[in-house]
Amino acid sequence: MYTEYWKLKSHPFKNVPDPEFFYCSSKHEEAIARLLYAVRESQGAAMLTGDVGSGKTTVSRVFLQQLSNDRYEVVLIVNPRLSPDDFLKEILCQLNESPSTNAKSELLRTLHQRMMKNIENRKSTVIIIDEAQLVTDNMTLEELRLLLNFQLTDKFLLTLILIGQVELKNNINRIKQLEQRISIKYHLEPLNIEETAGYILFRLEKAGNKKNMFTREALNKIYQYSQGIPRKINNMCNLALLIGFSSKTKTVDSNIIDEVIKEL
Repeated sequence: MYTEYWKLKSHPFKNVPDPEFFYCSSKHEEAIARLLYAVRESQGAAMLTGDVGSGKTTVSRVFLQQLSNDRYEVVLIVNPRLSPDDFLKEILCQLNESPSTNAKSELLRTLHQRMMKNIENRKSTVIIIDEAQLVTDNMTLEELRLLLNFQLTDKFLLTLILIGQVELKNNINRIKQLEQRISIKYHLEPLNIEETAGYILFRLEKAGNKKNMFTREALNKIYQYSQGIPRKINNMCNLALLIGFSSKTKTVDSNIIDEVIKEL
């Protein structure tokens, strides 16, 4: 609707985890580096936490793009409200495995065989659980811990990546044996004021406009209200561009941001 007016080829502030619009701040770069280290060095388990809208899912998608199919077999679970047995079934389903029965022993045996086959083929098995804070059942958390018992003498047979909101830490801390097995942990902090401005300009450029239509005062107010949370920044900027289009302004100034804040 407003893209032509602002000379944009696409919408720059959609709240979807599109890797093309990924702004790699130092914080996001560190998060990806730690996840890659966990996988490449067979560290067993890693955990990435962050506030709502901080960019965890986008980080996971960029991270996934760096796991080549010839070296890694990846399971991605985005709806983890599952019983322990259903967790195993979902993992096996994504690995294209069909156990002969639903007996727990058969599920585990099939999973172990598949991971061993991957090792023989010089591939690593990676299980990523997004929105992992939704895993609140102790039995399911215990099942995740037991997955880390699949080991050779010198390496884990899989890497478990847990990605979730800050509540995930509390859930994990209830199962000390699981918490102690997560060797790589990182909390994704919000953007600072300079990164917030860089984020906005980066996404505008990706959408086809290298001209900055946001004034410095507007950028400062966006940061103050959003506190550097990318999802909030997106919501504010999207509405600001729409209001600017409707009023036919040439720039997005602090007055427009004031209108945005009133509407949000």
